[in-house]
Amino acid sequence: MTMTDTGPNTGPRETARRPSRFLRNLSPKIAMLPLIFTACVVFLGGTLWTVVYSFTKSGLLPRLSWVGLDQYERLWSSRKWIVSIENLAVYGICSLIGTLVIGFTLAALLDRKIRGEAVFRSIFLYPFALSFIVTGLVWQWILNPELGLQNVMREWGWTSFTFDPLNNPEIVMFGLLIAGLWQGTGLIMCIMLAGLRGIDEDIWKAARVDGIGTVKTYIRVIIPMMRPVFVTSLVLIAAGIVKLYDLVVAQTSGGPGISSEVPAKYVMTSMFGGQNLGQGFAASSMMLLMVVIILIPWAYLEFGGKKHG
Repeated sequence: MTMTDTGPNTGPRETARRPSRFLRNLSPKIAMLPLIFTACVVFLGGTLWTVVYSFTKSGLLPRLSWVGLDQYERLWSSRKWIVSIENLAVYGICSLIGTLVIGFTLAALLDRKIRGEAVFRSIFLYPFALSFIVTGLVWQWILNPELGLQNVMREWGWTSFTFDPLNNPEIVMFGLLIAGLWQGTGLIMCIMLAGLRGIDEDIWKAARVDGIGTVKTYIRVIIPMMRPVFVTSLVLIAAGIVKLYDLVVAQTSGGPGISSEVPAKYVMTSMFGGQNLGQGFAASSMMLLMVVIILIPWAYLEFGGKKHG
């Protein structure tokens, strides 16, 4: 009589007692149910609802009165919407480059282990703790020609000094950009600093032994190694750019004229000011498309395509 080596606990009765794969780690799965429900029903459901009603003639209240692509045709024939897209592009490009450059520069300086690093880090990060409304109001006062920087410089004797970006349609977006950079660079600085602190000190020692300068070490060695940190920073900055609204309302309210309009403000004005939900839904769908355009390259870089070391 021969016996197969199945072990003492591999009989049919013991196998039946084993929980199924679904029942394993049941407590964490139950705890995640509210999050899953929120993501599927509220976010996904709300998004689909918005896209569907963007093809309707909804006014003060949503109604299923189909008009096809009329809302989108009206949207892209609106000068206000075109200006808002142009403004967002200018602000977005400058904000993306400026935030990354300033944030990384500040992080590199703090990474040199300077005296009072904690104090400087707190000072640079403090603006991020403020809301965009507060930031906008503060910089509205600073840039006010009668109260702010221009008035101070003229009182110091520079009577020909002129700096009034918020009342100049040509450069009003750069006045908004100053406030945006002031608030946003602190967070990026902290993210970059965390990435720099994760670099092995032996890499710096090897660069010094090889006679590579500090700037070349950053460009050729450190920055390529911090690729995931830069990708994360880019996504955070881009998300903030697309939903730009509070800062504009607080500083300029879209003025002078429509020279500082942005898509998010166009949506709010259409839905609540113009009582045209259909137009607001169409603009919201276009903003969703912008987000998708941002997320797809990021997802491809992170999860597909060529893997980087």
